[in-house]
Amino acid sequence: MIETVHSFEKPLADCTVAIAGLGLMGGSLGLALRGQVQRVIGVARRAETVQQALAIGAIDAGYATLAQGAAEADILVLATPVSVILAQIGELGRLAAQGVLRRGVVLTDMGSTKGAICDAMAALPDSVQPVGGHPMCGKESSGLDVAEADLYRGAPFVLCPLPRTTPQTVALIKSLAAAVGACPLELDPARHDHLAAAISHVPYLAALATFLAASDVGESDPLAWRLAASGFRSTTRLAGSDGQMMADILLSNRAAVLEQLDRLQAHLAHLAALLTAPDAAHLGQLLSVTRAARSQFLDQYGG
Repeated sequence: MIETVHSFEKPLADCTVAIAGLGLMGGSLGLALRGQVQRVIGVARRAETVQQALAIGAIDAGYATLAQGAAEADILVLATPVSVILAQIGELGRLAAQGVLRRGVVLTDMGSTKGAICDAMAALPDSVQPVGGHPMCGKESSGLDVAEADLYRGAPFVLCPLPRTTPQTVALIKSLAAAVGACPLELDPARHDHLAAAISHVPYLAALATFLAASDVGESDPLAWRLAASGFRSTTRLAGSDGQMMADILLSNRAAVLEQLDRLQAHLAHLAALLTAPDAAHLGQLLSVTRAARSQFLDQYGG
């Protein structure tokens, strides 16, 4: 009898990859994987989205349901909002229990938070090999229209293996990340969420608050909008992100976001105190030290 090869034991080039969600992230992944895997399958509820993905070459075939796309996959990538990912993990658990999925299928995702997702993955049957994932890139625009093959190039691609995840599975998803030009990085889910709150989630809220505060002024004096130049636009760029998507992310990382908001508010309170102090020297010193620290960050990590 010929022994069936587990999906996680295959080289990337021999794998069929199914991507659930064909927006910016999923569509860009499909484009980046062209010619590097055996086949790319897309899953999207809207037939128009599937047809568009086929037309631009992001997928080789498309389906309307997760069950259809998942049945043929060696690697499953969930590129949907966090709350949808959690529901899809539950659905995939039921499909695995029914024997619908391939033996040793690898499941990963692109969710912006990892704690709840990895907890849900831990409940999957043993026939599924899970790895939490989060490529640290994107745009404030969303949708397949803005997908691009180079989106992941040079970006950190966080991987959160579970205790039961095999070394071959981790190696396979690392090879997928490298194939699209990303830099794989293993992290504990809690550490990921703590750091993501600091460098992504709370900066979004800061941009949102900055825009709302300016709107308060603009309501009484519309000239404010005519004066708003590139500095204001760049500072509030993140406020242009999809609101429902961001609410989903923030609520799934509530504790870490609230903790980081406390830090931000403490720094704002400190700045307010320096502004009211009779001596401006301390304010100037803080501004100079922070400017130097930011320059050092850009020099070391690129800007």
